[in-house]
Amino acid sequence: MTNKPEHKDMTERQQHLLKVLVERYIGDGQPVGSRTLVKESGLDLSSATIRNVMADLEDLGLITSPHTSAGRIPTNLGYRLFVDSLLTVETLSTDVIQRICTDIESEDDVQSLLGKTSSMLSEVTQLAGLVMIPRAETQSLRHVEFLPLSENRVLAILVINNKDVQNRVIHTQRPYSASELEQAANYLNQAFSGRNLASVRSDLLKEMSEAKEQVNHLMTTVIEMTEALDRGAQKQDYVIAGQTNLMEEGQLTDIDQLRHLFEAFNHKQDILHLLDQALDGQGIQLFIGEESGYKALDDCSIVTSTYEADGEILGVLGIIGPTRMSYEKVIPIVDVTAKILGTTLKTLG
Repeated sequence: MTNKPEHKDMTERQQHLLKVLVERYIGDGQPVGSRTLVKESGLDLSSATIRNVMADLEDLGLITSPHTSAGRIPTNLGYRLFVDSLLTVETLSTDVIQRICTDIESEDDVQSLLGKTSSMLSEVTQLAGLVMIPRAETQSLRHVEFLPLSENRVLAILVINNKDVQNRVIHTQRPYSASELEQAANYLNQAFSGRNLASVRSDLLKEMSEAKEQVNHLMTTVIEMTEALDRGAQKQDYVIAGQTNLMEEGQLTDIDQLRHLFEAFNHKQDILHLLDQALDGQGIQLFIGEESGYKALDDCSIVTSTYEADGEILGVLGIIGPTRMSYEKVIPIVDVTAKILGTTLKTLG
C-alpha cells in the first residue's frame, strides 16, 4: 500500500468492525475470527459478509493474520487509525484521580516528586512510567574561546548566560593552530552570541546547507569546534519506573526484543530523542510501533503529555507499553497526571 488509509475513506461498516476487532484483541490478546465479530459487532451480518469486510481491512493494511491462526489482529497502522479516529476515551473515576493527586502531592521536593510520579504511572497502568526532568533555564552562548592542546585536543571555554563558565576538551581529527582556533571563535562569537546553546550547531549546519558554495576551510573548522557546544548544552534526563512490568506483557515475550528494549532504557539517548519530539508538540502525543524510529520500540507504544506551569512547558511524562495496550484508559491517566504534576510543581516554586 502506498497510500495510508484514512477514516473518511472507509465505510461505516469497516470502521465499526475494525473498532470491535481492535477492542477485542486489546482485551484478551487472541486473534479475532469472523464468528466472534458476528457476536460482538451488533450488526445483522453473516459470517461470510464479515469475512469479506475483514479481507478489505487486510488489503488496507489495517489487520493481519498470524500464520498460526485464522483470526486477525491489528497492525500498527490499524492501531493508529483506531486511536486517531475510532477510540472512545474513558472518563477517569474519582477514585483514580484522587489516587493520582494523593501520590503526587505527598512529595515536597522536585526529585522525589518526579520519582513518585513515574512510579505512580507504572502502578496505575501496570506499564513502564517515565517523567522527563524539567528543563533548566535556556542556556545562551555569550562567549567562546578555543585553545590548542597536545595530541589533537582543543580546550573550549564557554561562557553561558553571562555567569556560567564551562570547560570542554574536544578530540579533533587533526591538530589546529592557535590562529585557526581564534578565527573559529571569532566567527561563533559574532554570529551566535546570545543564541540558544543547544541550537548553535544545528543552525550552523542549516545555514551551510543553504549556501554550500560558501563552505570553506574556516567553516569546516567551526563545525568541528561546535562539538563543545553540543556537549555544553546538557541533555535532559528522565526517571523511569516499572520496566519489569513489560516482561509480563504477552506481546513482549521475545528475549532478544526485551534485551534491546532494556538497553534503550539504560542508554537513554533514543528515549530522550522521543521525549524531545513530544516536547516540541503540546498535550497528548502517541508513537505507535515503528513510528518511534527505533527498532527496540517496534512492538511498543509510547503515550506522552507535556506538563507545564504558568503557561511554560517544563517537560514530558508518559508510559511505554506494548502496542496492544488499553489506550482508552492510558491516555486519560497520562493527561490528568501531567496536569496535576504541573500544578504541584508550581506550588513547590
